[in-house]
Amino acid sequence: MAEPLIELKGVSKAFGSRVVLDRIDLTLYRGDALGIIGPSGTGKSTILRIIAGLDVPDEGEIFVQGRQRLGSIDDVPDSIGIGLVFQQSALFDSLTVEENVGFYLLRHSKLSRQRIRALVNEKLEMVGLADIGDRYPAQLSGGMRKRVSFARAIIADPDNPKDRPEVLLYDEPTAGLDPIASTVLEDVIRQLQCVNVGCSSYAIVTHQESTVRRAVDRLVFLYEGKIQWEGSAQEVQTTDHPMIRQFASGSTEGPIHATG
Repeated sequence: MAEPLIELKGVSKAFGSRVVLDRIDLTLYRGDALGIIGPSGTGKSTILRIIAGLDVPDEGEIFVQGRQRLGSIDDVPDSIGIGLVFQQSALFDSLTVEENVGFYLLRHSKLSRQRIRALVNEKLEMVGLADIGDRYPAQLSGGMRKRVSFARAIIADPDNPKDRPEVLLYDEPTAGLDPIASTVLEDVIRQLQCVNVGCSSYAIVTHQESTVRRAVDRLVFLYEGKIQWEGSAQEVQTTDHPMIRQFASGSTEGPIHATG
């Protein structure tokens, strides 16, 4: 059995009177490539924020390598590094690519500017963006901005191995991109799992079939605050589960109610 890295047990979360997660159980294992799918507004991004320690559940328990997390990531650092790649890239428009990728190290490490630049260039090469460190986000395409955010998520202080992310969380990484740009990013996600950057496990929130097919091994389907189905990426093509069939076909007929 693979080692459980992060476990959510009976986790609930509400915003006002709206319950978005209702006593869910979810485990992310070492080496996992987990996809989280489901209709919009069903709490998928909230799960990522809770895993990352940015949000605290109203009920339930979170365990990181078997040790219970109490509070947010600001209260007690986790035993493993967790990086979050936001849906909108979340780059600073006034900073260059180099300054964006090296932002954490520039402010929280004792590394020289020259060494940080070398680390930034190394991570940019990993995501296929060598020699763009002097550009600004406005000069980049949407796909390039996404890859810059990937590079920022995996950079770490080599003098502090605990900073290295072992888990990466992607919030709709290919949303709004054309099929070719999506393929490039899906390949990058897989490559980052294989190269020696520490991030051996990841979870992806996605709506795109190509991302499920190319970058996911295991899937959970979230609806009305609960995990309604779990299986392999291959099983999603053959299952008779009515919610999966409706979601995959985009039909308005079935147990999932249209929200838009």
